[in-house]
Amino acid sequence: MGSSRRQKALSKSIQLALFRDPTTFRKTLIGRILAFFSIFYIKLFRYGSHLFRKLRSETWEIDENEYKASFRDEKKTVPLKPMGDLGLSGSTFFQTSNGKFLVKSLPRHFEHSFFREDLLEPYYEYMSAHHDSLLVWITDYVYAPYRTLGSLIGSTPAHHIIMDNILFGKAEDPHTDQWEKYDLKPIDYFYPERDLVPDPLVSEDTLRKIADQFDDKIRLTQEQYESLKQVLEADTDFLRSSNAVDYSLFFVRFPASSQPEVVGRHTPWRIGLESADGKWKYRAVLLDFFWARHKLHAQAMTGVIQTFNVIGRQGPMTITTTADEYRQKFLAMVDSMVEVQQS
Repeated sequence: MGSSRRQKALSKSIQLALFRDPTTFRKTLIGRILAFFSIFYIKLFRYGSHLFRKLRSETWEIDENEYKASFRDEKKTVPLKPMGDLGLSGSTFFQTSNGKFLVKSLPRHFEHSFFREDLLEPYYEYMSAHHDSLLVWITDYVYAPYRTLGSLIGSTPAHHIIMDNILFGKAEDPHTDQWEKYDLKPIDYFYPERDLVPDPLVSEDTLRKIADQFDDKIRLTQEQYESLKQVLEADTDFLRSSNAVDYSLFFVRFPASSQPEVVGRHTPWRIGLESADGKWKYRAVLLDFFWARHKLHAQAMTGVIQTFNVIGRQGPMTITTTADEYRQKFLAMVDSMVEVQQS
């Protein structure tokens, strides 16, 4: 009952934030006091709304009316649907009722502060200039400008990103049971957030799924391979320049005969790139680039883990690696999965 109430209140908070003018917010002492005692419902506002709107309309060609309709129907009800497991960071997930967009909470301070203070403007500039980028489309960011009791005790996260859903179209596809998805990271890393100090909010099932393994090959033509390599080198170089590590490749494949819908501008890896052997279509995005080596938490964890590694000798770790090293291992991982075939 408590979980259901929490989810409904959080869903409503997120929905209302997308239709609230962020310029109307003014910090006051009364507002700070009233907000602090909020447990379930918290007042959220858009952050960087003008940047995200320009990305949606000018870069990604997402119709604004279609976007708004995903979060509110004619009866102004709350159409967000809670999604299964918590993420590894204890994140809460929702999806819109039409399946076009996802909402992910960023409960850890070092993640949302990195995105807000370090990455947002560079991300906007990069995505504006690189229309074929495989970085996930982050279409909005909503946050609570005041500290709340709910966020402090972990019951109601106060920071959320909205993302394009790479799995959109799966539910309506007659071959929905043949869709496969993989969350891929370099497998030769020791993951301290799973193996050393896992978040107590994270389920055992989620911990076991920290990194999937793809036991087949991504079959591409030489031209497709060169194009993918060029895009990934640019995307990961951008993440390296931002000092980001621990990101993953979210890879989806489904039967080549399927023709699922897609939101916004059409590019091959969004529609579904047909494999060189004609059996599959592929979609892919880069996700979870919110861990930066220079943030306080990562620095503190590095000291703890280096000490632990003297005893445990667990090998290279995502937290203690450099952004450049992680990039090289990530690109090598993707390259090892590709098989170039004649068209």
